[in-house]
Amino acid sequence: MQEFIDRHDVPPMACIPTQDHGLGKLESIIAAILIFVQISSPLPLVAWDSMSISPAKAVLYSPDTKVPRTGELALRKAIPANANMKAIQDSLEDISYLLRIPQRKPYGTMEGNVKKALKVSPIWPSAYNVILDHLVTGSQENNQKTVVAIAMDEKESILSSLPSDQKEKGSIIYASLIDGKGGLQDLLQCVKDQDPDKVSVGLASSLDIVAELELLQAPGLSFLLPEQYLKYPRLIGRGTIEFAIEKGDGSTFSPEAGGEPRKTAMIQVVVDGYSTPLTSGNFAKLVIDGAYDGAKLNLVNQAILSDNKNIGYSVPLEIKPSGQFEPLYRTTLNVQDGELPVLPLSVYGAVAMAHSETSDEYSSPYQFFFYLYDKRSAGLGGLSFDEGQFSVFGYITAGRETLSQIKTGDIIRSAKLVEGRDRLILPEEN
Repeated sequence: MQEFIDRHDVPPMACIPTQDHGLGKLESIIAAILIFVQISSPLPLVAWDSMSISPAKAVLYSPDTKVPRTGELALRKAIPANANMKAIQDSLEDISYLLRIPQRKPYGTMEGNVKKALKVSPIWPSAYNVILDHLVTGSQENNQKTVVAIAMDEKESILSSLPSDQKEKGSIIYASLIDGKGGLQDLLQCVKDQDPDKVSVGLASSLDIVAELELLQAPGLSFLLPEQYLKYPRLIGRGTIEFAIEKGDGSTFSPEAGGEPRKTAMIQVVVDGYSTPLTSGNFAKLVIDGAYDGAKLNLVNQAILSDNKNIGYSVPLEIKPSGQFEPLYRTTLNVQDGELPVLPLSVYGAVAMAHSETSDEYSSPYQFFFYLYDKRSAGLGGLSFDEGQFSVFGYITAGRETLSQIKTGDIIRSAKLVEGRDRLILPEEN
């Protein structure tokens, strides 16, 4: 490209034949455009070798960055479960990405993934062989074969990882995953029918069953907290919080389908102590203490922010990087270098703590926000510009549609911990 540019680096009074003047002017314009693009683009335009991009940058430049885009997906991926269950989950999650491919779907790959997952269970060999014999081969089918295989071959390994008091329940859930309604066999049939809507519904059902079994396998933290942090409340698992929101001006929320206008809108949040035990523990304790009852909300940019009070624990910034066994404390992630959190901010309805007023190395002891992720305002790879900078500790799992109706001055009438109180450890219980 430099040689092309150099050909146009001529004295202003150089004699250019009239016949070639138009072509020369066009080439100059093209050269100028190429120079501008080269300056503004982070990628080389000449002899671009995709292998020369670092894996970290490749994550950001990819249009299909595999960062969870829903709270449900992020919460599933955050469960510290048996490796074989994670293999089943990963094979199924891949299908959700394959479904995004426009026009011709790779059903062969999908089928292969499900079959791989099903292979985990040795007690259904005949069913497995029938499936392999009758389902279509191809790329999407290969993904489903993968899921089937894991599930049918590794049953004992999966069930042996359950606590003794959960084995009976786990066996029932496992059988449902293999051959029950909404399980892997049904999903295989949906793929065989090559109906993307049926595949999407069947996939969601199978993943719900997988998550239910994984939660039985993960009764507590998979890592030890640093001793200096044992003075904080901590949540050693999942908790569910229900918020009742009312309009500050006395108006109503839009009705749900077929219903009446609502004076009170309900929002359900699942907080994840597996990834953020300190942040989730502090928040859960505040909820139990009624600290958010009557709190006012403020709509600020892409967030709905609670008001601020000087109560609660000043918990260190707590972010668990993807692929790591424990959270990092008092440090942010460098997304530009490929560091991504297990619980991403780039999800509509993510719940995170604001920063402390005195130090960005700590979260606010009280103030939190609902994040209103908007892809149009995101950066490379669809990631928020604030990704990896806040302690995200949960997601809205019901009532997301309410967020767009919340305005400054609206009120949290009540917040209740409806599940997970038995997993909350308070400092005085040490």
